[in-house]
Amino acid sequence: MVIKRSPREAYAEALIKLGQERNDIVVFDADLSTSTQTAKFGARFPNRFFNMGIAEANMMATAAGMALSGKTVFASTFAVFATSRAYDQARVAIGYSQADVKIVATHGGITLGEDGATHQAIEDIALMRAMPNMRVLAPSDYQSTYSIILKVAEERGPFYVRLTRVSLPDIYSEKESFEVGGGKLLKEGRDVTIVAEGPIVYEALSAAEILSKEGISVEVIDAYSIKPLPEELILDSLSKTRKIVTAEDHSIIGGLGGAVAELISEKLPSPLKRLGVRDKFCCSGSASDLLRHVGLDADSIAREVKSFLDKF
Repeated sequence: MVIKRSPREAYAEALIKLGQERNDIVVFDADLSTSTQTAKFGARFPNRFFNMGIAEANMMATAAGMALSGKTVFASTFAVFATSRAYDQARVAIGYSQADVKIVATHGGITLGEDGATHQAIEDIALMRAMPNMRVLAPSDYQSTYSIILKVAEERGPFYVRLTRVSLPDIYSEKESFEVGGGKLLKEGRDVTIVAEGPIVYEALSAAEILSKEGISVEVIDAYSIKPLPEELILDSLSKTRKIVTAEDHSIIGGLGGAVAELISEKLPSPLKRLGVRDKFCCSGSASDLLRHVGLDADSIAREVKSFLDKF
């Protein structure tokens, strides 16, 4: 039986733990605290929780000011609002100033589902990855979310942590640790490497199992740290398989696929296939239906990988 849990609930639990241990932890939200789950922190620590209303740009600027006054600030809203609507403030007030603000954005990617294209952030990773001083992390399940939130609280400076709306299958145990700049080799293989992020990691693992029944050996990496990228892990895998596929709940432009393309073009040129949202907006539907629609479910990934390998 596959156990699914919400990364947003892991975020809330991690915030409460941090709030209990540190008086300098402050949380901001932009009128979506029930959805982002930061309301749970607010209920426990009302004097350190600020609902800024539907004013995302103001939230980022105010969060930066509080961080520069000595606090560690977590600022949350939906991914599309945290990046597209408040980019200038995130860039100047947080990135340029190297303020100790952790932007934890929920509802990333097309797995947001029924709210449709206007709310589906498919370019947020590209935007935040291009920002100097900003580190970008995308947990793939409950435990990785919980551990990563605790980790970014330890490290000074800006972070963008991208969470999903949907619950995700458990991949990791409570014993797993997660480092900034790290990744996880989840399955060893010899024929091709799949590098995935967030909700697509489990789909990639499932695709690898499908392909194994056809005699294709797939190596699977969870690149939960997109910036900085786990370069050594990816290059070590690629030196063995010599072919690589990226899979992400994001546009194929500028996200994980772009980061991997930049890496291997400079250090180990190899055949690459990028799977993700093509250069277009998506549509409304359930998360599972939309993953099939854009070719990011396990069956579609398996077909794409097999077609990719048939060329060599």
